[in-house]
Amino acid sequence: MEMQLQWKCWMMIFLIGLPGFGTGYRILFMGPFPAPSHWLWLEHFQKDLLRQGHHVTSVNNHPTKQPHENLTEIIISPSFDIPKHFPKENIFTMRFASDFNNLDLYWTVGLLTTEHALRDPKVKKLIESTDEHYDIVILEQFFHEAFLMFGKKFNCPVVTIGTMGYADNIDHAMGILTPWSLIPHLLLSHTDRMTFSQRAYNAYLSMYDAIMRRWVYLPKMQQLAEKYFKGYIDGPIPQVVDLERNISLVLINAHRSVDLPRPSMPGLVDVGGAHIQKPKKLPADLQSFLDNATNGVVYFSMGSYVKSTDLPPEKTALILKAFGQLKQQVIWKFENDSIGDLPSNVMIKKWMPQNDILAHPNVKLFITHGGIFGTQEGIYWGVPMLCIPLYGDQHRNTIKSVREGYARSLVFSKLTTDDLVRNIETLIKDPQYKRSALEVSQRFRDNPIHPLDEATFWIEYTIRHRGAKHLKSQGAFIPLHQYLLLDVLGCLLLGAFLAIWLPWRMIRRVHKWWLKGQVSDKLNEGKKRL
Repeated sequence: MEMQLQWKCWMMIFLIGLPGFGTGYRILFMGPFPAPSHWLWLEHFQKDLLRQGHHVTSVNNHPTKQPHENLTEIIISPSFDIPKHFPKENIFTMRFASDFNNLDLYWTVGLLTTEHALRDPKVKKLIESTDEHYDIVILEQFFHEAFLMFGKKFNCPVVTIGTMGYADNIDHAMGILTPWSLIPHLLLSHTDRMTFSQRAYNAYLSMYDAIMRRWVYLPKMQQLAEKYFKGYIDGPIPQVVDLERNISLVLINAHRSVDLPRPSMPGLVDVGGAHIQKPKKLPADLQSFLDNATNGVVYFSMGSYVKSTDLPPEKTALILKAFGQLKQQVIWKFENDSIGDLPSNVMIKKWMPQNDILAHPNVKLFITHGGIFGTQEGIYWGVPMLCIPLYGDQHRNTIKSVREGYARSLVFSKLTTDDLVRNIETLIKDPQYKRSALEVSQRFRDNPIHPLDEATFWIEYTIRHRGAKHLKSQGAFIPLHQYLLLDVLGCLLLGAFLAIWLPWRMIRRVHKWWLKGQVSDKLNEGKKRL
């Protein structure tokens, strides 16, 4: 008995000595991009890590509404002023220019927001610190590559969270060469059955992205990294390109039920839907409004960045007119207390518990801007959608939703009352949209474990195994000519060439000698006759 007790004591001492046991890991969680929707999604991962008992230092733009004893916040203040550089009023009038312009826009935003965050005094203090220690750095994968330098600074693994889904550079970081014949570029909505022209355009866009990113965009990120980290990192400043290759794990906002199948690595983990939780109890007024809607409810939200109050007045008026013609009740996320003459069937509120509303069985339709997070919530709860995309990935998400058969779309600049009413009624009355929504919902929900639990497991796994280098391929580090076996192919071609050319040369030379001998013999014979 005494020996058994002694053994248990020694085991407890050993376990307590293990990193992360009892006290939790020290995690640096970074979300430098200021858009509220991005942080609303990322915060779910942070909260779950806190629930697991880890100590989190969080660098972001949005102070938490739920303080935690294990949470230390470094708030970037003031936040980068997106409307100052990209005015909201332009969003409603802008027209699609080109995918190349969109790529340049993302890179510009990434460079501007990265420098803004690195310039913050509190972030600079973190860079200059000498007594901080972290077990892992978690960073949003959204055009902030200079922040990968924090992994080098604290000599720890880096995990990134890909908000927009898969991209070629994420594949490359894990040792995969994206097959452009099957996998469309991040900005494109093509399927894996592309026509010749689609494949040609996809290859052209992807090649442009790869070249401009490597030789124009990343060198600018390198300059930022050197500007703010030089002197605060042991040894020479590493290349951002190399830091990308050393990312240990990437959590991707994608799901096998709605995203294309593609080559993968153990270090690429799909976590689409991680933010969707069991519905909570609704406020009494909302609950009553939804419960008593005998003809169902239409829910309308433009998201967290572009607010309904930003809409041009004439558009607000025609939307209200359309809602007033519906049999259904309408819940509209509108950020003002008053909207003018409000139809009796419409309720407006500054803030809406969107996930909980969409979970209510009386919700018949979700009118959305087509953002990826709201789209995933609509899919999860099996609600047909009317998409009115404005910018960014919203157009891509909308096209995919319409193609899957659970959504319709409208162009904001051409929006009319009649179009809005007609599309709402079609989506509610035609049962095919609800059937498609429920079918996709069943696939989206069919997971071995909740995506958030899976994300937390792999983060902890990466810490436990000191970067878990076995989750990625050596293909991330070898030159392209080796990856594609061009050196082997070159040797084979050279060998084949020599195998044909040398005998041919020898035969030709022998033939020349023989001909020369024949001529010589004939000349000698002629001389003898003379």
